[in-house]
Amino acid sequence: MPVKRAEKTPMPVREPQARAHDFKEVNQGYTKFHAAFEAERCLRCQEPVCVDGCPVQIPIPEFIHAVATGDMAGAAKILRSANPLPAICGRVCPQESQCEAECSMTKNFDPVAIGHLERFVADWERTQPPSAEAKITRREKVAVIGAGPSGLVCAGELARLGYPVTIYEALHAAGGVLRYGIPEFRLPKAVLDWEIGLLKTMGVEIICNVIIGKTLTLDELFNKMGYAAVFIGTGAGLPQFLGIPGENLNGVMSANEFLTRINLMRGYDFPESDTPVKVGKRVAVIGAGNTAMDAVRTSLRMGAEEAMIVYRRSDKEMSARVEEYHHAIEEGVKFHWLTNPLEVIDDGSGWVGGLKCQQMKLGEPDASGRARPLPIPGSEFVIPVENVVLAIGTTPNPLLTRTTSGLLTNKKGCLVADEKTGLTSKSLVFAGGDAVTGAATVILAAGAGKRAAQAIHNALASRN
Repeated sequence: MPVKRAEKTPMPVREPQARAHDFKEVNQGYTKFHAAFEAERCLRCQEPVCVDGCPVQIPIPEFIHAVATGDMAGAAKILRSANPLPAICGRVCPQESQCEAECSMTKNFDPVAIGHLERFVADWERTQPPSAEAKITRREKVAVIGAGPSGLVCAGELARLGYPVTIYEALHAAGGVLRYGIPEFRLPKAVLDWEIGLLKTMGVEIICNVIIGKTLTLDELFNKMGYAAVFIGTGAGLPQFLGIPGENLNGVMSANEFLTRINLMRGYDFPESDTPVKVGKRVAVIGAGNTAMDAVRTSLRMGAEEAMIVYRRSDKEMSARVEEYHHAIEEGVKFHWLTNPLEVIDDGSGWVGGLKCQQMKLGEPDASGRARPLPIPGSEFVIPVENVVLAIGTTPNPLLTRTTSGLLTNKKGCLVADEKTGLTSKSLVFAGGDAVTGAATVILAAGAGKRAAQAIHNALASRN
């Protein structure tokens, strides 16, 4: 059936029965015909409100017009001038709640598929010889702590401005949550490696296996290493737990551990890799955000016969992207809405045997603005499972702040930083991304990194 002009051009996807058992990418990307057809839907408004919905302020009408006219090189140049990670953001950003939500087409029709077009252009660019090159024009060195999305974008913008930049990454590979948190079937590592490779071509140096706060202190970056400014983009990698009985049983993992062991350490490839991950026949994932969807869909690919989401609210309150939710349903994930975990049950040998839960009902909104879940007395029941994965949020790791005097945090352990510039309580130390906001989205972290890079440039330029 032909797609009506009022409707968004659908993203081609692999069949659920095939994709649910491997780690190959689910979304297949637009063809040239798809992209041209969708680009023609853009109204090219005189006041492009879609740009206001983009945290990195991509000139959206301009790059889409270039696609419509077949000028792919021009489209790629426009995209990359605003966003150092378009191939990544085109895949994982919640465009439906940001730029596409502001699209003027939504007054009567579907919004233009801005995210799908961004991915198409970036994937075209991947087939071309690299055009980026190092152009160091500034003498001041800048250090970036953390090679996640905010750190990578900050480093890329600083390199574009002519600064010699070094990223210090605690893990053995760069990418942060892009590498350890997002599965291959949503973000192929080849795409991530390509984007990072372009940053290196621009002159960005990345040094892994360095923990700032342990290997080196923040103060040593200034006093010993000679950096003129520092950006902190260490993310929020400290998982939260429920505090219920049985959380210490074998078979219980945080989503951070579960996804890191699979995505970063190739746990899916045992014994070729040395990180076995035992996944039973039945896996329960607690939570309903994007991380929970990643974990439950990964469980299926790791051999679980039954993978389920357990969430104390309803699907209307979940924070996961609608696309990921629909993909999970298609792949056979089961959902226990209005279900609150009370206890992880021991099977008698120290391993998980079940999850005791209680049914809930929704009351008045709480401080988060969502309906408050209230327990239904006498509704307890047990779900038989062999694994429980907790995806209920993360907070920043306190190692850096504990070893750095004068670096203020709020009550949640997040760095206190100016919203517009990222400046912290410490002179010439800037921060952004999840280390400041708590767990959020890739594109919000990217936007913070971009704003901080400009602020660092302004601060250092004003000293000359």
